[in-house]
Amino acid sequence: MLRRIRVKNTKPVADGVKVFHFEERLEFTPGQFIMVWLPGIGEKPFSLAGEDMIMVKKVGPFTSNLFDIKAGDYVWIRGPYGKGFKPKGKKIALIAGGIGIPPLYALVKLWGDRFGEVTLIYGARSERELALIDVERYVDEIIITTDDGSAGRKGFPTDVLADMKEEFDQVYACGPEAMLKSILKVMEYKNVQISAERYMRCGIGVCGSCALGKYLVCRDGPVFDGKELKGVL
Repeated sequence: MLRRIRVKNTKPVADGVKVFHFEERLEFTPGQFIMVWLPGIGEKPFSLAGEDMIMVKKVGPFTSNLFDIKAGDYVWIRGPYGKGFKPKGKKIALIAGGIGIPPLYALVKLWGDRFGEVTLIYGARSERELALIDVERYVDEIIITTDDGSAGRKGFPTDVLADMKEEFDQVYACGPEAMLKSILKVMEYKNVQISAERYMRCGIGVCGSCALGKYLVCRDGPVFDGKELKGVL
């Protein structure tokens, strides 16, 4: 059901990236998403970064209009939808690429006490695009990679994972599809959960626009166990 929700505040957190806090708190499982609608503009899906929070990267007409929203303004939402993460393991790795940090941030913020030791491996194209928010409060170690070497280690999150994978009981990942494919291969599709991304229109498994092999990402995901994606991604 579509409902109106007031924006409490907005805050820039990286180059072209903003956090939006709502006045209403939503019940959700980390990894689930909402559909955000702007009258006369359109509707887009966003992973929840918290009970009252989404993170948005400015990439086109819809997000440009969303960036014009101020504290006190309203947006319209549907959801939360989809299947979220399942808490597994004690020594875990969160692997984020680019704007893939929101569902992982929600995971560790809401469920951090269920894990023993948490390592965040976060990659972006450059230092300017790292949207860490206050994630350092909830993790034990942060390893940064950047494509251009402007922060942390030059390279990709999967380079770090390949060196450290034996240290983790479970890996959680969200980011570009090429990165997710590499993570699945490094982990041999075991002990890994990923949040997949596809173009979504309806958010409820009706239109079929988010097909991923035999799955519909909005209905069967967006979070999948690695074993489910063998031969698919």
